[in-house]
Amino acid sequence: MKEDIAIRIDKLTVAYEAQPVLWNISLAFKKGKMTAIVGPNGAGKSSMIKAMLGLVKPVTGEVVYQDKDQQAVSYKELKNRIAYVPQNTSVDWDFPTTVRDVVLMGRYGHLGWFKRPKKADREIAKQMLGKVGLPTFASRQISQLSGGQRQRVFLARALAQEAEVYIMDEPLAGVDMKTERIIMKLLKELVSEGKTVLVVHHDLQTVEDYFDDIVFINQEVIAAGRVEDTFDKQTVKKTYHRDRNLGEGE
Repeated sequence: MKEDIAIRIDKLTVAYEAQPVLWNISLAFKKGKMTAIVGPNGAGKSSMIKAMLGLVKPVTGEVVYQDKDQQAVSYKELKNRIAYVPQNTSVDWDFPTTVRDVVLMGRYGHLGWFKRPKKADREIAKQMLGKVGLPTFASRQISQLSGGQRQRVFLARALAQEAEVYIMDEPLAGVDMKTERIIMKLLKELVSEGKTVLVVHHDLQTVEDYFDDIVFINQEVIAAGRVEDTFDKQTVKKTYHRDRNLGEGE
């Protein structure tokens, strides 16, 4: 049976100040699967995600998404259906805003310009806070939360978006086990609903338990495929211990 492709990357090269951090990346992410993106620090994992989200402009190549009719579209054309959870460390947690307002941000793509959230939007935000185990935290300042609680709030924001594709940059880094269990349970539920989930992941010990597919990156694609076919000691060694001379990138 042919599997639908949600995202296709073709010959993508990304450079900062003329120094390549990703070189000639070609990948296909399958619809309705949870894919781990793994590699050492500086391998270009976050740079690839940023290129996929239009946050950095590639030197060459393109990223193409498939809409509900399996038509090829750009990120800009589908951005309201793509949810992004950035790295915990990349967020200004001192910004004065409440948990409720952060989660409501996930509804803005549905509202249009200058429209205020409606009762239905607030109800969705409330439901998503319940899903991540923080139903009583709506009025808290985001700066008052622990690292794990903040990550759950950002997941609630992504869930409130009701997207088709979820792209997450190290959502499990530095969180407690309770938060990790909650996050993975919700991500698996999304996949069971046919959503596509991409996760930059750092803990190789949990790959086989958590993911359907895996991509090994070290500035180039080392290997990609189903976890059961691709995840082995030889590929891990090749990814994490190869010589790199293309430059550095997150």
